[in-house]
Amino acid sequence: MRVRITYDCDVLVIGGGIVGLSTAYAITRAAPGTRVTVLEKEPGPARHQTGRNSGVIHSGIYYRPGSLKARYAVRGAAEMVKFCAEYGIPHAVTGKLIVATDRAELPRLHALVQRGRENGIPVRELGASQIAEYEPEVRGLAAIHVGTTGICDFVAVARQLAHGSGAEIRYGTRVVRVDRRPERGVAVLTAAGDVVRGRVMVNCAGLQCDEIARLTGDDPDMRIVPFRGEYYELARPELVRGLVYPVPDPAFPFLGVHLTRGIDGGVHVGPNAVPALAREGYGWGTVRPRELGSTLAWPGSWQIARRHWRYGAGELRRSLSKRAFTEAVGRLLPGVSEGDLVPTAAGVRAQAVLRDGTLVDDFLIREGARTVHVLNAPSPAATASLPIGREVARRALTAL
Repeated sequence: MRVRITYDCDVLVIGGGIVGLSTAYAITRAAPGTRVTVLEKEPGPARHQTGRNSGVIHSGIYYRPGSLKARYAVRGAAEMVKFCAEYGIPHAVTGKLIVATDRAELPRLHALVQRGRENGIPVRELGASQIAEYEPEVRGLAAIHVGTTGICDFVAVARQLAHGSGAEIRYGTRVVRVDRRPERGVAVLTAAGDVVRGRVMVNCAGLQCDEIARLTGDDPDMRIVPFRGEYYELARPELVRGLVYPVPDPAFPFLGVHLTRGIDGGVHVGPNAVPALAREGYGWGTVRPRELGSTLAWPGSWQIARRHWRYGAGELRRSLSKRAFTEAVGRLLPGVSEGDLVPTAAGVRAQAVLRDGTLVDDFLIREGARTVHVLNAPSPAATASLPIGREVARRALTAL
């Protein structure tokens, strides 16, 4: 006798950040009539990585040519500007400077010029005296200007994706158990005791994505190691006209302390990158022993510590000392003082780390039976969210 199952939806998306909502939007656009349900544990959308970043629409200049990050960021930046314009979401294409303040950084700056050109991004090289054309208060030995970088309100984008998707979105719904049966589909149990059944499940849980993968029965062979990025607000925003970045260290996926004039006119300064003591540890006072234990039990965490302890010590110093943080900013903006920096909300980056300590550098999407897992989607995922959503949607619809 064949058991008839009543499904609540065709595709069940876990996670109501910008990637999960973009996936829901892309599914209903590509296959009208497909029933999509999004489960989000927070009371509203975009409460973590999406809503706590610097709001930058990245150009794609940093990313290895041919990588998903490079392709999706370049395409996604243009699409994001168009999307914001179409729906009246605050945005601006401001351009940005990447500034070398030390001679050792000059070869890396020139390498970025080449990388930008390989990725099809217009780049203008500047000498020291030309920096003032864009940023009169900024000092450096040389710089490049990237014209396609912009800013927007990513939380408003997420809300529009939620509305435009036509999906059923259940906020305040935390998943505690997953029962995946390849011949039937996926059923999840929520903290409230409800069961939601879908034919296919998509895991866009961000900081919790590896946990959700394991609940499903799939071994992600990575762990999310959370890194907190601490920000300040500039009390004298007139010191900065637009976006100013240092030359990044190619050994790390972090961009360094930078200056970002947001869509509201304020200037964010940061972030640094320090290990968080919880998946959602937005301050040193938030410690969750089980989550911290999971991070410490992962061999890759210790490999990172061994290889990069000097870099980590510098980041930790800037976290604990406002003077040290100000010194880092002062290399780009000599006129800044400790009094100019006002603490503001921090963010946490969900960084996938492999067993051998490799920091996963590209977006990572894996599939299981009736499941699609987005396992690494930190910056520039917000910029690239529209093409990422289409790719995840394609895989989910294929699984249907």
